[in-house]
Amino acid sequence: MQRMTDNLSLKKLYETDEHLWLEETIKLLKSNHLEELDIENLIEELESLGRRDKAKVASLLEQIIRHILLLQYWQEELELNSRYWKAEVRGFRNQLKRHLTTNLYQFLENELPSIYADALGYVIDKTEGKLNNLPQSCTYTLQQLLDIDYLP
Repeated sequence: MQRMTDNLSLKKLYETDEHLWLEETIKLLKSNHLEELDIENLIEELESLGRRDKAKVASLLEQIIRHILLLQYWQEELELNSRYWKAEVRGFRNQLKRHLTTNLYQFLENELPSIYADALGYVIDKTEGKLNNLPQSCTYTLQQLLDIDYLP
């Protein structure tokens, strides 16, 4: 396809074919044709990308916390489910390791109390409130939660 040189056409392309818009934007960036960029939509996409990355790592960390809480506190189901929960913790840690950057690590450190609260709510619902011994605030460090060998 011939390179688009009209900023208005690029904006229209964003509305009709986001993937093609992205390809064109990359070509413009690589060829240093910055004046032709659709800056407004480029900023929107970059902000969206940042939000997606944060949501992904937060979700993976929440999954890790959920399964660690189940392992540590749901004694009634431990014998039946412990291997599954341990494997889930390992799998989510591996995925998180692949996505983690310094910036996202700092994000998780700041959001750990909120992510823990979400995981706690899930575990309470899953166990139908049977567990009275669940800590209301996070007792794990982010380093522990990310450590492939750590289990309480």
